[in-house]
Amino acid sequence: MADVHEISEFLQKGRAKNVKALVEEALAEGQDPKVILNEGLLAGMMVIGEKFKNNEVFVPEVLVAARALNAGLAILEPKLIEVGNEPVGKVVIGTVKGDLHDIGKNLVAMMMKGVGFEVIDLGVDVEPATFVDKAEENGANVICMSALLTTTMPSMQLVIDELASRGLRDKYIVMVGGAPVNQSFADQIGADYYTPDAATAAETAKAAVTK
Repeated sequence: MADVHEISEFLQKGRAKNVKALVEEALAEGQDPKVILNEGLLAGMMVIGEKFKNNEVFVPEVLVAARALNAGLAILEPKLIEVGNEPVGKVVIGTVKGDLHDIGKNLVAMMMKGVGFEVIDLGVDVEPATFVDKAEENGANVICMSALLTTTMPSMQLVIDELASRGLRDKYIVMVGGAPVNQSFADQIGADYYTPDAATAAETAKAAVTK
């Protein structure tokens, strides 16, 4: 019998092939896809998130764990849809206009998936209107923006202005992050949350959506 805890262990080690094989095996045995998701894949990603926050693992380890998570999710997602598994919420995420950095944004996207969000990743150099359009199209709860250059930080303000001009500001939880971003900047532009790292971003988003 495929052991969901083993799925978690292999995911933490970044062993995508093993994760994929065990997820397939567990499904073939008729195990509950929600249990495989929560106690296998997401539990493993939570451990990685916690270790990352405590500087016990670093970006490369997180990225290989994330690759293993995606390998498992690819097999599991059709089954989750069949059983009507609802995500915690939906997050639209991107790096703001003028900024081409994506490692931080990718880490946050992975951690968001790891706590059960459906993630719509808009990539880099995203226009303010695109954040709002995509959030509306996908029925998102959270808009997440990343910037790594001080020169692109004002684009975060433009996204919030765009929401306000469309009368949508109160509809979304707006989160900002990135190396030059801090709490006082988040307060200044009227964002709901600033978090210093990817794992905290995911936990904060989950708490905000579920409360």
